[in-house]
Amino acid sequence: MSQAWRRLCVRLTASLGQSAMYSRANMWILAIAAIVGHPLYYLLWTQLQPQAFESAWLRAFSVLVALPMLLEYRLSCYDFWRRKVPAYWFFIIVYQLPFFFVFMSLMNGFATVWALSTMAALLLMVMIVFDWLMVLIMAVVGVAAACGVYELVGGDLSAQLSKALPLVPTYLFALLAGSAFNYKTELVAREKLAAITAAVGTMAHELRTPLLSIRSGARGLQHYLPSIFEGFEMARDAGLPVEHVRTAHYRQMHAVLDRIDTETEYTNVILDMLLINSSRTSIDESSFEVTRMGACVATALERYPFHSAWEKERVCWEQGADFAFFGSQLLMVHLLFNLIKNALYFLARSDQDGSIHIWIERGVAGVHRLHFRDTGPGIHPDVLPHIFERFYSAMPRDQGTGIGLAFSRLVMKGFGGDIRCHSMLDRYTEFVMTFPAVDRDD
Repeated sequence: MSQAWRRLCVRLTASLGQSAMYSRANMWILAIAAIVGHPLYYLLWTQLQPQAFESAWLRAFSVLVALPMLLEYRLSCYDFWRRKVPAYWFFIIVYQLPFFFVFMSLMNGFATVWALSTMAALLLMVMIVFDWLMVLIMAVVGVAAACGVYELVGGDLSAQLSKALPLVPTYLFALLAGSAFNYKTELVAREKLAAITAAVGTMAHELRTPLLSIRSGARGLQHYLPSIFEGFEMARDAGLPVEHVRTAHYRQMHAVLDRIDTETEYTNVILDMLLINSSRTSIDESSFEVTRMGACVATALERYPFHSAWEKERVCWEQGADFAFFGSQLLMVHLLFNLIKNALYFLARSDQDGSIHIWIERGVAGVHRLHFRDTGPGIHPDVLPHIFERFYSAMPRDQGTGIGLAFSRLVMKGFGGDIRCHSMLDRYTEFVMTFPAVDRDD
């Protein structure tokens, strides 16, 4: 029973976190609706169409607790707020929708206008909260709290329940039908994603063989190129009629072969990410070992194929602090490759002379952090909740595949850590990766 309870708690926590993440883009809309709607409806129900009960204090508190939603993206700069967002989101949904409307319905004897308003509030909650179980829990908590407060203020709950009972089947139907519709929509989305992942997996398998052949050929040419060049020089010295190969051309051929090798290796990594995203939901941990983060960052910056000196100068690696983690240097390096590529792309599109800063934060409570921050254009609030979804990309179609950040999250989960993104438009985008500490962390 304890295991079942733990699984339920994990599921509900994940559902709450997902609901809060997906709803962050709409928080300010709900905040405006609450901040504007409560005063307006107070005037409506007291002046134009007076109701049996209204409360300026209850309305004022509703506006007050909605204010943080309006400032959510500014408050997200602070770690304390980011940790409390799911709990706050649960509270604000429960209070503003089932609790408030059920309590006001009780106080007004379930008058027609309040019975209809409660129905609208429940439907809105179904639209906002995606998980049917979380919807039911929020509804139960909100209704129970409303009944409890109604009793505390001296109301006759038994008398009001007789009026509410005929409405209960209608309310339940709205909750269950809305949740079923959400589930159907999610199921269709999953089927579409499964079709995409199957097609991508097949494509990745088909491309791997020719890429490996190109890479092998380039390495073979690179291996024999010095001997070929030496033979040309000997033939020319012997007076044979051979075309002269300039040293600059020889070096250029070497550079081209190096570029082919680098690009095919990078493309193979992209194919690996495609295959992992299309066929698995976890990383193979058999090759994991204790690895130093400083070495991973240094290797990534050394091996990344910068296209210009300008790109290389954008990156500032604040060396000094370091920590060990249990994982794979190869996977970590390619995770950093993806973050660097994305950041450079958006910095190039920005009118500002932005930069990338990478630094380490050693934790004192068994958790270390790697920060990756660029001072580029930022990520739009509507896009931010979706950036870690598979095959979702905010870049133009010919620029992004939508697998890099999904792969990054998969890698971080494999390491036992997490990756989160915080961003403000026209200011910055910051990825924070957390790693559990290991015993051997000198």
